[in-house]
Amino acid sequence: MTNAIESAQRCDVVVIGGGPGGSTAAALLARKGYRVIALEKAHHPRFHIGESLLPMNLPIFERLGVLDQVRALGVFKRGADFEADNERGYNTYAFDRAIGDSPPHAYQVWRQDLDKMLFCHARECGADTREGHEVLTVEQRGPRDTRLEVRRDDGGGYAIQARYVVDASGRDALLSTRKKLRRKNQQHQSAAIFGHFKGAVLRAGEDAGNISIYRFDHGWMWMIPLPGAVMSVGAVCRPDYLKRRKGRTVEFLLETLRLNSALWGRVASAELIGGEVRVTGNYSYDSARMGGPGWVLVGDAFAFLDPVFSSGVYLAMSGAEQAAQVVDAALREPAAEPELLRKLEKRQRAGMARFSFFIYRFNGPVMRQMFREPRNTWQLEQGVISMLAGDLFDTPKVLWRLTLFKLVYAFCGLRNLRRWRAEHRYRMAQARAQFTGGTTPVDEA
Repeated sequence: MTNAIESAQRCDVVVIGGGPGGSTAAALLARKGYRVIALEKAHHPRFHIGESLLPMNLPIFERLGVLDQVRALGVFKRGADFEADNERGYNTYAFDRAIGDSPPHAYQVWRQDLDKMLFCHARECGADTREGHEVLTVEQRGPRDTRLEVRRDDGGGYAIQARYVVDASGRDALLSTRKKLRRKNQQHQSAAIFGHFKGAVLRAGEDAGNISIYRFDHGWMWMIPLPGAVMSVGAVCRPDYLKRRKGRTVEFLLETLRLNSALWGRVASAELIGGEVRVTGNYSYDSARMGGPGWVLVGDAFAFLDPVFSSGVYLAMSGAEQAAQVVDAALREPAAEPELLRKLEKRQRAGMARFSFFIYRFNGPVMRQMFREPRNTWQLEQGVISMLAGDLFDTPKVLWRLTLFKLVYAFCGLRNLRRWRAEHRYRMAQARAQFTGGTTPVDEA
């Protein structure tokens, strides 16, 4: 591989990663007239988890000019449903009940098809898109001078000299790892095991395209309808639970799915396609910083949350769209860059925090009760629907209801704590009465 600076290929922006975030940034920056090189180490189509999109993805697709293509790739998704103690066994959080301006639906897609389409679109917008090209080293020599060493999968290599680097390398988190910014999320760790099934039972009627969420003692499970009558089915669980599989991957997935009878009733007669089951490692992490002079992190290269609310693609594309504006401004007015990066990171972390509040408490008794028996007092249920739609950045009437929801949650938690303590005292009194032959206060009453 060459070491001569003179021989390095020059560009304005290099984008590392060809997923939704990287392709979005590459397309938008190329449209602005910058010379953009987008590098993807694999070849499209390549498998990726994350098939469920949010309604707030759709305006971004429209601004990119690919909404019709997404519609052609996807299964119509009216909403998300959660287990409930009612006649049909679930409640639907329908997106058309959101109180903001989010679209009334979304789509479920094969991620390999979506990612390939977006990468090709970036090429059509003028980006120099390259597949099978892996970034080996990144050396920043100045705020507008970064050198990257790249290896092609045919064994050859070359260097790139760029004025700006957008890292959208996904869970590889290339820059975050090398700059020692990546931080394991100590509050919430999880792993996943999943497969694709043919012949699983869909919800009835207009709910047929819903993502369905189920709980079990070790985490939560999903069912996502995909094109071709395929259902993505899996479980997100604590890493210590996943370690129990001990090489029995297929059997372990099926045993896990049986732990929720409602889900298993929809999968029991289905066929696991190809007998293939996939496992992913620990999920949740973030980075100490989102960017610096001449570089910015996008999507999973910055942070990754538990996927219970399907936030990954939206956060990546929304962040990429905002990052493209920052890069454009920074290249034109370098003095503005620090403040723009600060505002971008603050915005992204605020949106992630609103998702995280629900994620960290999702399997707790209070949140479980709220999802099983939703109430729309003060439009709080509709505020939650807006959150599920991805409307958690810019709509005041949604944001204040999410804040109010936190207060209601705290009140319910305190009430449940008092009830638990009262029940505990009663059980202790019963035990003492049985031991002494006396009576409890309730008995005397």
